[in-house]
This record gives sequence, structure tokens and C-alpha cells, in this order.
Amino acid sequence: MSRQIVVQKAAEVEEIKKMLEEYKALGLANLQKVRAAQLQEMKKKLRDTADVHVIKNTIMRRAVAECKDKPGLEKVESLLNGPNIFLFTNLNPFKLSLLLEKGRVKTTAKAGDIAAMDVIVPVGNTGLPPGPIISQLGSVGLPTRIEAGSVWVNRDTLVARKGDVIDAKLASVLSKLGIKPVEVGLVLKAVYDEGLLFTDEQLHLDLDGFRKNIVEAWSNALSLSVDAGYPTPDSISLMLQTAHRKAFSLALNAGIPTKETISDLLRKAHAEGMSLNAKLPKTEEKTESTVQKG
Repeated sequence: MSRQIVVQKAAEVEEIKKMLEEYKALGLANLQKVRAAQLQEMKKKLRDTADVHVIKNTIMRRAVAECKDKPGLEKVESLLNGPNIFLFTNLNPFKLSLLLEKGRVKTTAKAGDIAAMDVIVPVGNTGLPPGPIISQLGSVGLPTRIEAGSVWVNRDTLVARKGDVIDAKLASVLSKLGIKPVEVGLVLKAVYDEGLLFTDEQLHLDLDGFRKNIVEAWSNALSLSVDAGYPTPDSISLMLQTAHRKAFSLALNAGIPTKETISDLLRKAHAEGMSLNAKLPKTEEKTESTVQKG
């Protein structure tokens, strides 16, 4: 029996070595808090992009030690602790990280789970009949009333902030209300990719921040191009608009009639004429008064 186990483990090691040689990248993800049903669902979603396996750390450690064709693979050994899931893939490490992040799903909380977001119980009908639930809701800070045979929450109420540990009492209430405050999924610890080891911090991409930086850089470059008079496909229309506006202003101030300025020049002349006309009676009165005194 002992020999059979040894043979079986040796076969497992060989199989892992083949996968390490076949794929250019190896991802290590934390398996904690991931339930069996959720893991199966994740495997289905990743079927076309990664070969997903739960492997004992001791077996993986042997395979890594024996796989001499992968430079730097030994760096993985320091991460072989705790329950792990391994993803063999040819996907870019950052794409793999984004894929796993998008694949995270919301689920009901259990005692000790961490809130993935600010948890707010909305105002309105809970759909629950009066009874012990009233005191349960009150125990987590929810103001309630009974209306039309149901328990209602009086106002939007924050019951947990992102990162808070959810206790058993709150987990029970949130479950009854159908609120799912926990995200489950595979969280990458690291990815080995052709000699390089990317940690979880390095793999986390702030896409919103990147978009903001790109938009800001584009805006600054556009302003510089316009100010410097350097035409590009993006700046040429703004440059023409600016040139037209300046030319129009110059022609108008200089009193040069053109197809575009003539109407404004006439309005300007009319306004000046009306202003002079309004001053004329006062001038005449002043002149008469001077004559009479003389």
C-alpha cells in the first residue's frame, strides 16, 4: 500500500511538471473562504483560459524542485503555504488578475466574513411578518415599524463598513433580508511568468486611476499643441476655431466689413448712433442756456 502511494505521488509530480512545461505562467490563488460549489463554477468560467487544479503544497514543492527548465521557478516555493489553488495558463498575468477580479461573486455572509463594501439596509418593506425579527433587526441598529402586516425599515441604515468583520448576529439578519455583503472568488497571491514573479500588489491594477491619468495627459497634450500652434488631427479643429475667433475680433475692432462682421458692425454703429442721439437734447439745452447768458 505504501509503495502504491509513492507511485501515485510520483505520477502526480510528473503530471504537474508537464503542465509547468506546457504553460508559460503559473498562478497561485488563496483558497480560503471559497466553497466547493463556487470553486466548480469558477473552474467552468476559466475553462478556456486556465487549467485549474487544487494541489497539495508538498506535491507542488517536489514538482517545482524537479522542473529545471523554468528559470526562477524556485521563487514559488516560499508561497507554498496554506490552502492554494493553482492556475496553469498562457494568459498575461495582469489579464489573469483582472479576469479573476471580474469573476468574484457576491454571497451571503457567515460569522467572521469581511464586508466587501459599505453595507446599507435600504428603507422599505422587508417582506417579513412581525415577530422575533423585529428585535433581531433592532439589535443591529435598524429602525422599524409594522405596516400592512409586514416589518418595514424606516430609513437607509449603514450596518457595516467595507472591511468590517461581520458577526453572527448581523450575518443572520442580512441573510434574512437577502443582502449579500461578501465577495468570494480566487484572490491571486502571485503569478510566475517566464522567470518573473509578480506579487498580488504588483498585479492589482487601478484601471480608473489609469483612465484618469490618460485623459489628463491627453488634455494637457492637446492644450500644448494648440498653444504652440502645432497641428495634429486632434488639435487642428480647435486651432482653426481659435484663429477664426481672433480674426473675427480683429476685423470687428478695426471696423473692417466682411461677410461675417458686417451685421455686428451695423449693430455696433446703430448702438453708437442711438447713444449719440440720446445725448443730443442735453447738448442743445446746454448750448441755448449758454447763448441766453451771453
